[in-house]
Amino acid sequence: MKHEELLKLTKDQLNARLKEIGASAKTAEGEVLDALLNEAQDIRDILDQAKKREQLQGFADSADDPQPGQGEKDEKADGTVKAYDKRGKALKDGAGVQFSARIATPNVKASLSVTQTAPVVHTAPDLNQTVNPVSALIDMVKAVPLQGGETYERGFVKDYGADGAGATAEGAAYNDVEPSFGYVTIEKQKITAYTEEPEEMQKLPNADYDSVIEGSVSKAIRRYLSRQILIGDGSTSKLKGIFYNPTKAAERVIDPATDIDTITAIDDGTLDEIIYSFGGDEEVEGVATLILNKQDLKAFAKLRDKQGRKVYTIINRGQTGTIDGVPFVINSACAAVSNSETAAGAYEMAYGYLQNYELAIFSDIDVRRSDDYKFKNGQTAFRASMFAGGSVATWNGFIRVKKAAAKA
Repeated sequence: MKHEELLKLTKDQLNARLKEIGASAKTAEGEVLDALLNEAQDIRDILDQAKKREQLQGFADSADDPQPGQGEKDEKADGTVKAYDKRGKALKDGAGVQFSARIATPNVKASLSVTQTAPVVHTAPDLNQTVNPVSALIDMVKAVPLQGGETYERGFVKDYGADGAGATAEGAAYNDVEPSFGYVTIEKQKITAYTEEPEEMQKLPNADYDSVIEGSVSKAIRRYLSRQILIGDGSTSKLKGIFYNPTKAAERVIDPATDIDTITAIDDGTLDEIIYSFGGDEEVEGVATLILNKQDLKAFAKLRDKQGRKVYTIINRGQTGTIDGVPFVINSACAAVSNSETAAGAYEMAYGYLQNYELAIFSDIDVRRSDDYKFKNGQTAFRASMFAGGSVATWNGFIRVKKAAAKA
């Protein structure tokens, strides 16, 4: 929608449009995705401006207090007492009174009681958010809803047996070209998060601290899952991550022999090495997605040629973007190639189609609140849980980059 059309929408309609954009963005690409991003940013700007107008209107609405000395009744012929005499008498009698207090800043006022001994503290009506702790990777892999299930099995083709064909002598047996298959089992795992808050937190004015604390348990679960997609070791309460190598060769979905262990630093050939190492011997795969640490993205961005020009063209879109047209997503579970302290053998990047990883959702995130637990201490407890599992579900669905072993 154009800017002029967005200005005609209500706040609820704008928020609804943001949700529509979020849904469309999951399948959009190229210029369409850029247009959706620009529209979403335009909506956020409009909502931010509306919030500022509401705050300014609040200041204006409170601008009806009279200036000191104005609006007060002087003593009349009939003996009417001045307003400040009434306040003086009230003070002597021990009652609290209210004055209109002003400071030098124009149009900013506060109500101050003369019975107060502490300074007035103004509280903002909202909370400034911190950095996003959840990688977008969790929303980009293939989600498989399996409400109420226990396990999930996914079959896949490992080989079409094409190498078996060949010449045959007359009367001899035909050559076998049987394809080979594999499957992966995804078990239900329980993921939980828990936190507590003092009852005083719920009584803080204006800003909704309570809802932020309640929402934090959901964010904690999503952050955990976004990292498990990479580093889960398949044990209890752990997913089978992209970097996971089962002990039994028959259970492996990615052949460790395909891992790239020759990249020792980010240079002008790093991206090509990864792209052309992915897939089979007969074709170059279509553009997939690179999963990497932010430190390595920084190394790509800082790389310069001999003329001082950037080697890679990087477009950032928050947690995602492109490097020379190749999509990327940041995830801190990746070790960094550019970090000299990264241990040998540690996995640093993965490249492949994100839909090759399947996240089985056996239940929604269930958030519960209790005021009964630790009632004596005045604590409110929040807990969240969900059942999920995950694994790479395509044979060699990703190629992985790991730290090269130190040379002897």
